[in-house]
Amino acid sequence: MSHSAQSILRQLPSVDALLQEPEIQEALIHHPRRLVVESIRSVLDSRRRSLREHTEPVDHGEIQVTRILPDVLGHLAAVSDFTLRPVINGTGIIIHTNLGRSLLPEEAIERLSILCRSYNNLEYDLDQGRRGSRHVHAEAILCELTGAEAALVVNNNAGAVFLTLSALAQGREVIVSRGQLVEIGGSFRIPDVMRSSGAVLKEVGTTNRTHPGDYEAAIGPETALIMKVHTSNYRIVGFTSEVSLQEMAVLGRKYSIPVVEDLGSGSFIDFSRLGLRGEPTVQAALRGGADLVTFSGDKLLGGPQAGVILGRKDLVAKCKKNPLTRAFRVDKMTLAALEVTLRLYRDEGKAVARIPTLRMISLPLEELRGRAERLASLIVAVDPEHKLEVEIQPGVSQVGGGSLPAHDLESWVVAIQSSTMGSHRIEAALRRNRPPIIGRIESDRYLLDVRTLQPGDEIHIQEAFRAFLAGISMESMDPNLDVEITPV
Repeated sequence: MSHSAQSILRQLPSVDALLQEPEIQEALIHHPRRLVVESIRSVLDSRRRSLREHTEPVDHGEIQVTRILPDVLGHLAAVSDFTLRPVINGTGIIIHTNLGRSLLPEEAIERLSILCRSYNNLEYDLDQGRRGSRHVHAEAILCELTGAEAALVVNNNAGAVFLTLSALAQGREVIVSRGQLVEIGGSFRIPDVMRSSGAVLKEVGTTNRTHPGDYEAAIGPETALIMKVHTSNYRIVGFTSEVSLQEMAVLGRKYSIPVVEDLGSGSFIDFSRLGLRGEPTVQAALRGGADLVTFSGDKLLGGPQAGVILGRKDLVAKCKKNPLTRAFRVDKMTLAALEVTLRLYRDEGKAVARIPTLRMISLPLEELRGRAERLASLIVAVDPEHKLEVEIQPGVSQVGGGSLPAHDLESWVVAIQSSTMGSHRIEAALRRNRPPIIGRIESDRYLLDVRTLQPGDEIHIQEAFRAFLAGISMESMDPNLDVEITPV
């Protein structure tokens, strides 16, 4: 450390001195004293480390209170902020796993508001006046919509599969085609789930071709289940053959072995009616002979994160009695949001209109183009110096969440680029905005897909670009100034 740095180090303001500054006094009104003091100490420690590492002459501005205070207030804002925050999804991926998957219908949000501010009958039987079961709250509507005899809601579909295997195949064999040994998000693999649940995996067939005789040859005294796993996040094409659920059901009845289908995403409507490749519905799986079906609540269903097990009453009863059911159980908020979402499916037209996931999937292309034109005009309006090149162009959206992987959705995007700055700089500035705006980069262009934008998002995006361009202008006036401005 240079002599100059040592001298300046001794001139750093103290914690007590900074606490007397008007800006800090104002911060103390809104933040706990402990957090304010910790922020001051953190910034001062950072300054000390920087000064000790200096070998060249040191800028005296480093110790000025006017230079230190913004860092303290910035640190305080960062540690006081929520880690889970709303973001604007401009990626075009509707069920975005990283961004919270499906948005809830407004009816579900309203119901949550009512039930979360009051006590409720989560585990209380109002008719009998005694303790009841939380499992009844979504069961009736699930059975009504699907024709199942019974249903059970757990925390997610991985939990639903795990619980089913543990309850019905502990220490026994489950027959699965090699072509269906999928890996879902987070390196969560079907063989690993089998092993952890206590079930014994018995693979049949090959990766691309499996025949009914493969299943029948594998059936033995230790066979507990025949399982079909819907490959919802990939497709095998070409020289392929797989056994239909109906054929599995015939074998199941012949040997008195339950057939379970893991649908993964799960759907209650026929997407071919919306112009998309047909995805197997829960109702079709039950009609096809599945004794149990498992699926997610927060993917194509458009509800909260949950897993559903439904089908034969005796098999669901075994799952309910399994000790793991308590570990996988859901809370009042999940049940409330799921029940409201499911009720919308009583009218398919209403479900498509009111459930955000379905509404975004079914948006007409002309409406998307109009939205893109409006957003582009809003961005151009805050760029009088034409620092950006803004245009609309056809794009491709995705359903996401491992759903409908082979079907891209035509869309319209706003493409932004600049001859003076890279697209990564634009992306970073919008991502650090409040609220954060998440887009994507293609061919050095920053893209915002309007399919996944929600009402009011366009104004936030316009204000973010206004602040970003203002920061660029300030930098051009002072090349040594590195400014990042985000609207509050």
